[in-house]
Amino acid sequence: MITRFHMVRHGPTHARSMVGWSDLPADLSDAAQLSRLAQMLPPEAVVVSSDLIRAVTTADAIQGSRQRLSHTADLREIHFGEWELRTWREVDAETPDHIRAFWETPGTIAPPGGESWNDLSKRVSTRMDHLAQAHAGSDVIVVGHFGQILCQVQRAAALSPSDAFGHKIDNLSVTRIDHTDGKWIPGPINQIL
Repeated sequence: MITRFHMVRHGPTHARSMVGWSDLPADLSDAAQLSRLAQMLPPEAVVVSSDLIRAVTTADAIQGSRQRLSHTADLREIHFGEWELRTWREVDAETPDHIRAFWETPGTIAPPGGESWNDLSKRVSTRMDHLAQAHAGSDVIVVGHFGQILCQVQRAAALSPSDAFGHKIDNLSVTRIDHTDGKWIPGPINQIL
């Protein structure tokens, strides 16, 4: 039995800084792209999203008549802690070794007061496992974030975190990941309609 996950990144925030748990709104002014996205996604799928407003409103925009599950903090973006809403350049000027290690060797290194890549992966993977079990054999649309989607690409493709970072995840793109017989299988990544 195959459970198909259609992972959609929220609409753009236009922020030029690290945005994790900050609750910035999404720009959903591209009605044509949202319509194409909604039409491409399976009509019988259930829809779930992160509880951050940029994901919730994107899910609202593409939901149509699909069943909506409660949004959840487990699907949030990585928490940047004290780096939230700061630019890489600002943080690099203060703690260059720390921020470079965080981005160049993702894993156990976390921003002050934030979470590591491994923390994000564990949190999101636990929720995805639950969704795979609760909706086995169905289509599930998961509206979320760059890191949240990328850590699942890493998991499905058995990549290192650094190799996973080589993938681009654009706003309003779809990444497909399937679950069957306890295994995660990558599909097309970063489809833009």
